[in-house]
Amino acid sequence: MRHGIAGNKLSRNSTLRKATMRDIAIATLIRQRITTTKAIAKEGRKLVDRLITMGKKGTLSEKRRAFAVLCDHQLVSDLFEKIAPRFRARQGGYTRIMQMAHRRGDNAHMVLLELTEKEEVVVKPKAAVATGKKSQVIDVEADQHEHVDDKSSKKPESVKPAAKKHLPTDDKSKAKPKVGMIKKMFQRKVGES
Repeated sequence: MRHGIAGNKLSRNSTLRKATMRDIAIATLIRQRITTTKAIAKEGRKLVDRLITMGKKGTLSEKRRAFAVLCDHQLVSDLFEKIAPRFRARQGGYTRIMQMAHRRGDNAHMVLLELTEKEEVVVKPKAAVATGKKSQVIDVEADQHEHVDDKSSKKPESVKPAAKKHLPTDDKSKAKPKVGMIKKMFQRKVGES
C-alpha cells in the first residue's frame, strides 16, 4: 500500500523524473508560461515555488542550492535579482495552473503553468524622426533601451565583411570533387576485382 507516499512518479525512474522537473522549472522561469500536462505541471510547480522561495531568501547557500537544481549561473542570477524580488509581498502561490483542452492523439489533459507575477514589457511611442519613419522604444527594464526603426537598413560601421578564404588551385581539386567514405571504399573494391 502507498500510505503516506506523496508525489507522482510520472511513469519515470528517479533520474528521469528529476531531469523532467528540472527542465520544467527552467522553462517556467525563463518563459514565465509553459504548456504541459496536468500531472507534470502539478509536480513542477512544487519545484518552481521552492526555487522562488530560495530566491527570496537571497543567501549564498540558497544560491548554491538553486544552482544544484538549475545548473545555469545566468538563470540563478536572474532568479535572485529579477524574478524573486517581484514576489516580495507574496507568501506562496508563485505559480498558477490554468486548464486547457485535451491533447489530440493521447487525450492528455493540457494546462498552462505560469508565474503569477510576470515581467512587464512596456512599449512607448517615440517622436517621429525628421525623415518621417516611425520608431519605437521597447523598455524591458528602465535602464536598458533598444531602438527599433521601421525599414532601417543601416549597417554598423564596426562590422567588416569576412575575408575570402583561399582555396587550393591545383588541377586535382578542380577535376575531382570530394567523394564520401563509402564511395571510396566501393571504388577500391571495384578496382581490385
